[in-house]
Amino acid sequence: MAHIKSRDLDQMTPEQRERRLLELKEELLQLRAQQALGGSSSNAGAYKQTRRSIARLLTKMAEENKE
Repeated sequence: MAHIKSRDLDQMTPEQRERRLLELKEELLQLRAQQALGGSSSNAGAYKQTRRSIARLLTKMAEENKE
């Protein structure tokens, strides 16, 4: 799954952001499960990128709620 860039967030509707946030949280859950079971992830940076994408989404959503 492709990760989100800041410029892509600007083009998304609030509903798309919510849906994408749920998808990323599910992906993060799967990556955590892989790590817990001792399996190596196919992409070593996937965990970090997923966390960062979630943070970008949450930040953008908080900024919109503030306005």
